[in-house]
Amino acid sequence: MRTDIFARLDREPEPPKIEPPRMSRHRIALFGGTLAFYLAIVFAVLIGSWLVTLDWKVMLFRPYQQWPGIHAFLDYYVVLGQRGPTAVMVACWLGWRSWRQHTLRPLLTLGASLLLLNLTVGAVKLGLGRLGPHYATQIGSAELFAGGDIFPSGHTANAVVTWGILAYLATTPRARRYLSAVSAVVSLGVGLTTVYLGTHWLSDVLLGWTAGLLILLGLPWVEPLITRAEDWIFAVREQWRARGRAVPSMPVAVGGPRTLPPQPDGVGATDEDPVLEPVSAGSRPAAAAGGTRQRAHTLRSERTPITPAGSRRPPHADRTARGGTSPARPLSGG
Repeated sequence: MRTDIFARLDREPEPPKIEPPRMSRHRIALFGGTLAFYLAIVFAVLIGSWLVTLDWKVMLFRPYQQWPGIHAFLDYYVVLGQRGPTAVMVACWLGWRSWRQHTLRPLLTLGASLLLLNLTVGAVKLGLGRLGPHYATQIGSAELFAGGDIFPSGHTANAVVTWGILAYLATTPRARRYLSAVSAVVSLGVGLTTVYLGTHWLSDVLLGWTAGLLILLGLPWVEPLITRAEDWIFAVREQWRARGRAVPSMPVAVGGPRTLPPQPDGVGATDEDPVLEPVSAGSRPAAAAGGTRQRAHTLRSERTPITPAGSRRPPHADRTARGGTSPARPLSGG
């Protein structure tokens, strides 16, 4: 048994028995409380409550001017919330896990979570149409229904889902705790970075955290669909493999050459047998140019049977053996 660190890179001989999380009572309670908090934030922004006032105070404070020394670092750190780079990095890791564990569940779960995130967050963004801090036109206004797409924060929600999916797919409680802490720190930092840079309101970030958490809490409801999709993909793969292993049979045309079974040497054929050519049904020997007739091919049924003792056909009186001398013929005329 290998005990070195590289043994973990080998593919497991059999798929591990990993049971997906279930929608327990505790999880349902968390989902309900998070959903209520989500609706409360949307309602507070719609009525222009104290939350909108806090947004303007943070925006006019201009954090990027208060601490300019960390601006360069945060420009790169906020990339951890962009959907394209983060999805590629996490998909590479989950793809290796899928190969190692003989299952497509990690990749399918990532795809399902990102699809749900795009649908839910995108619908709210387009529906409310809030403008960002850099495009605000009236101080104290919520800037809703103005053609924007800033509420909730897509960077923040994407950071919660993309990095939180690693904790969701963890196979041990210890790994789940560590990955949950790492994803929480990353998503918290991404959200606050967008507020520092002035690209999002504080309420945008709060709603982005809540939207991403709702996706992670509701994923067990999508697990049956993920299982069906995995079974269907594996069934299609087996069909393609079976089709590739099948040997196709080639049809033989009418009058075409047929393959004869192999025969022992010297039985049923000689060196002097003519080579048969395929003749189409109903065809006749064509006449050659110049009036000469073409010789028809001899069929095997019309040949003289060959035996070790010679031919069975009686000799003709006018024929002589090959290599002998013919008798003298009488001369006519004087």
